[in-house]
Amino acid sequence: MSFKSKLKEIRDDITTTFSMGKLQRNRTNRRGRAYIAPELGGGSELLSELIEEQSPWANLPPELLQDVIKRVEGSETSWPGRRDVVACASVCTSWREITKAVVKTPEQCGCITFPISLKQPGPRDAPIQCFIKRERATSTYHLYLGLSPALSGDMSKLLLAAKKIRKATSTDFRISFVGSDFCQTSNTYAGKLRSNFLGTKFTIYDSQPPCPGLKSNCKLQQKVRSIQVSPGVPARNFNVATVSYELNVLRTRGPRRMHCIVHSIPISAIQEGGVAPTPLEFNNPGDEQSPSLSASKVKQPLIDFISTSRAESSDSICSKMDPLVLKNKAPRWHEQLQCWCLNFKGRVTVASVKNFQLVAAVEPCLNVPVEEQEKVILQFGKIGKDIFTMDYRYPLSAFQAFAICLSSFDTKPACE
Repeated sequence: MSFKSKLKEIRDDITTTFSMGKLQRNRTNRRGRAYIAPELGGGSELLSELIEEQSPWANLPPELLQDVIKRVEGSETSWPGRRDVVACASVCTSWREITKAVVKTPEQCGCITFPISLKQPGPRDAPIQCFIKRERATSTYHLYLGLSPALSGDMSKLLLAAKKIRKATSTDFRISFVGSDFCQTSNTYAGKLRSNFLGTKFTIYDSQPPCPGLKSNCKLQQKVRSIQVSPGVPARNFNVATVSYELNVLRTRGPRRMHCIVHSIPISAIQEGGVAPTPLEFNNPGDEQSPSLSASKVKQPLIDFISTSRAESSDSICSKMDPLVLKNKAPRWHEQLQCWCLNFKGRVTVASVKNFQLVAAVEPCLNVPVEEQEKVILQFGKIGKDIFTMDYRYPLSAFQAFAICLSSFDTKPACE
């Protein structure tokens, strides 16, 4: 029997084994699941024990199992074929642990496999190419993995979805791992983007706390506010970035000017030998009550990162733990076309005020190589009606890049 046939047999057996668990879950929870949800105790552990008892594949020798999963992972490098890797992680606990050990992060392999991959930095060498579809009727935005709808078609993989919710003094974009559930109490909730009244400043909230090492640095530096910043913010929201658009007081023509401060990523991540924080698993909701987060209950004024950074730059203070700052790449004026132009390398075809490219904004004292300063970390642009491309790379994650791009969809009368 060929390896492909054997793999198909394993997948069929997994489907049969999971049928009982799926029926039970559908009775209690009708929300869709397009990913491997993190283990949250209780029912998940009982289901895993049931699968281990019923599945004939659960007792394979670890060496043989690791070899099988390595062959599956190496042969399927893109979706939808990569769902075979996810199927291997769905068999039982032992299969899940070995699969997690075999599958590398997007920074290492350039592939998105599990939901946690969307919270991990992208590859360093080449960007991950995605596109966003806007649904005006429902005020929803869907992020797909692929070049464009025309090229990917039905083979596109849904990564994230967002729903725009207007309020009296602000606008929220709730981001979810699925396209049908945007509730903040759901385990499909990934985070949100919130704007101020004018639509000039946006705050990105992550449902997962930042890496422990960064949180300790935040307490020491007292600049990187990655914990909760307001008692009114739900417990699963952690401030990880802010996006600001400059006011266009004179109403001059030209693209929007923006900059982004990513509090959860230190500037040292883009220095030679630097490493960006990389979460390896989702935190359980019960684990969020830690001493480092208890300080979030104390009322503290929101720090103005812009004024802080300017004050420090005047004193020539440079620290490797300063947050990463991104700025939009300045376009050039094309005399023949009579418009502002940026080189999107064929990924953007329609002129729009929403189009932008973000590069790192660094101080000379940080000794960041010139090629790193000129490297486009995130680019976003229009290719058709309600269709936009999004290409991101290290040190941003798909979630962070998607949230930054969502800020471009909100109305900004003071910036245009």
